[in-house]
Amino acid sequence: MKALQIYAGATAHAHIGRQGLQPADIAVLAGAAGGPKGLVLGPLDRFIFGDWLARSTLPVDLVGASIGAWRMATACLGEPVAAFARLEHDYIHQHYAPEPGGKGPSADQVSTQFAQSLHSFFGGRVAELLLHPRYRLHIFTSHGRGLLAREGALRTPLGYLGAFVSNAVQRKAMGAWLERVVFSSTRQLPFATQDYRTLQVPLQEANFMQALQASCSIPFVLRAVHDIPGVAKGAYWDGGITDYHLHLDYPSVLNTASASLPEDAVASAGSAAAPARLVLYPHFQRAVIPGWLDKSLAWRHKPTAYLSNTVMLAPRPEWVKSLPNGKLPDRNDFAHYSDDLAGRVKAWRVAASAAAQMADEFAHWLDGGCSMAELEQL
Repeated sequence: MKALQIYAGATAHAHIGRQGLQPADIAVLAGAAGGPKGLVLGPLDRFIFGDWLARSTLPVDLVGASIGAWRMATACLGEPVAAFARLEHDYIHQHYAPEPGGKGPSADQVSTQFAQSLHSFFGGRVAELLLHPRYRLHIFTSHGRGLLAREGALRTPLGYLGAFVSNAVQRKAMGAWLERVVFSSTRQLPFATQDYRTLQVPLQEANFMQALQASCSIPFVLRAVHDIPGVAKGAYWDGGITDYHLHLDYPSVLNTASASLPEDAVASAGSAAAPARLVLYPHFQRAVIPGWLDKSLAWRHKPTAYLSNTVMLAPRPEWVKSLPNGKLPDRNDFAHYSDDLAGRVKAWRVAASAAAQMADEFAHWLDGGCSMAELEQL
C-alpha cells in the first residue's frame, strides 16, 4: 500500500510536467496547525530539510502556525535532522497530569509546562535560527480585538462566539474579533494580505519565545500570551484560529517575484531555465482549510487559485486507516488514553515511524524523474 499522495495546483502541475521538481523551485514551505497530526510529517521534514532542500542555495520563506510554526522554527536550527528527531520525541512524550481533585490539567498548568518545553528546546539558540543564511521564518498568531483584546472567564467565550458567528457570515468579518499577526525574521511576506486583516511585525530574540508560544496557544486549552514585546498590547492566541492550514494568496507575490530573480538563480538551479516559485506543503490531508472556525464549513475546504503554485505532500486516506486506531494522532488521544501515557506514546511512535514510508516515496518520485502519473491535480 502506498502512503504518499502528491498533489499540485495548476501552475505547479504545468511546471513539473515541463521540468520536474528541483530544490531551487521552492520559494515557500508551509507548516499547518493541527497538533499531533503533524507527527506524521516528521520523516518528510527530516528528508526535505536535511537532504533535498539543502541542495539549493536560494532563500526560502518558512510560514507556520501552531505545531507548524514549531516545525518551521526547528528547520532553522543547525543539524535539522537531529533537531526534528528531538521535536518528535519531545512532542510524543509530553504529559500533563491532572491537577489534584481535577479531571484534567488546567490551562495555566499546560501553558507553564509548554513554556518550559520551548525554553528547553530553543534556549540559547534563537539568534542562530533568526540569522539562518537561507530560511526566513514567519510565525502566525491571532491577536484578539474587542472582547478578545484581553482574556477573561466571560469575555473570552463571548468573544469567540462573536468570532464564530461573524466568520460563518464572511471570513473577513472575523477580523473585527481577531487579526492575523505575523512575526517575521524578514521584511517581506511571501503572500498577499488583502484576504484578511493582517499585521506584520519583526521577529526578534526578545519576542521569539512568546510569539511561538502564542502561535501554539489553543483557546481554553492554554492561556493566551499577553503583551508580547514589539507589538500592540493584548491577547495573542493560536495562529491556526485565523490561518488553520495557511490557505494564503501566494501567487500574487510569487508570480511577481519570479520576474525579479537574481541573475545567478539559473546557475544555482543547475538548469537552462530559471527556477519556478513554488510552495512546498507537507500536509496531513488534502483539504486546506482557511481558519480554525472553518472546520465545520465544508464549502470553505475546496482548493482555490491561491494554491496554484502549491505542491502538496499528504498521506493517502487508505494508508491512514492502517495506523493505530485507524487515524492520525490527534488531541483527542489525550482523553482517549487518559492516564495511559505508555499506550498513547506507543500509538504515536508507531504512527510517526510508519510515516517514514511517505518520505521514502517522495525521494523515490524525485529520483525517478517526477512521474506525472503519480501526480494529482489539487
